[in-house]
Amino acid sequence: MAVTLHQLRKRARAGLLACLVAAVTAGCSTIETDITADWDADRLYNEARDTVENSDWTRAQDYYTKLESRYPFGRYAQQAQIESAYAYWRDGEAAQCVQTCDRFLRQYPNHANSDYVLYLKALATLNQRDSFLSAILTNEVYERDADAARTAFDTFKEIVERFPNSRYAHEARRRMHELVLAQAYNELKVARFYYDRHAYVAAIERAQGVVREFQQTPYSDDALKLIEDCYEQLGITELQADVRRVIDLNQNRER
Repeated sequence: MAVTLHQLRKRARAGLLACLVAAVTAGCSTIETDITADWDADRLYNEARDTVENSDWTRAQDYYTKLESRYPFGRYAQQAQIESAYAYWRDGEAAQCVQTCDRFLRQYPNHANSDYVLYLKALATLNQRDSFLSAILTNEVYERDADAARTAFDTFKEIVERFPNSRYAHEARRRMHELVLAQAYNELKVARFYYDRHAYVAAIERAQGVVREFQQTPYSDDALKLIEDCYEQLGITELQADVRRVIDLNQNRER
């Protein structure tokens, strides 16, 4: 029996509809179900804490993000931000940690845990992954970006000035001292770099910066000796003698 044009069109539409249904069904089968969809704030927070205990930082971040977005004014909102920042830091997401800390400090400038958030921000600025209560600051800090070191120093200083009785104040002071040593070391290292390449004027300028800005560090004496050596290489004996007198005077004071 002959098939009419109308019947062909009808069959084509039916076939197309079947394909569309199959495609939609296949697509839906690949969509993951959000297991947290029906969780209330209490469960989201407790599950997030459990993932932190298990060091599952990525999942913790996901739960804290959902907690903040679904319950922005709930009783866990502030704590979720703090713990989210910590999870970012432990997961090696230093930039995200700093951003989260800054957002928290803008929203809650007088929060009781602002000292901790500042401390965490400073550690993340240095991109350190040791425990936030650790007292370890090795010589690796000497190789860190100078701008990051200055920013971290300013953040530690804010803790000391705003929260002198904080549990983090003592450690902040210690780290400030280490960062000063780091900056002095870096400047002296640059001065020596110029000296080794016979750029004595540039070496003198850098070394003078160490003496001027980091006089209380042991690198100040090393910088003076480098300045003396530069003047010797340049043949400027009068200035070389002046620097030698300063060095001898400092050594006599230390005795």
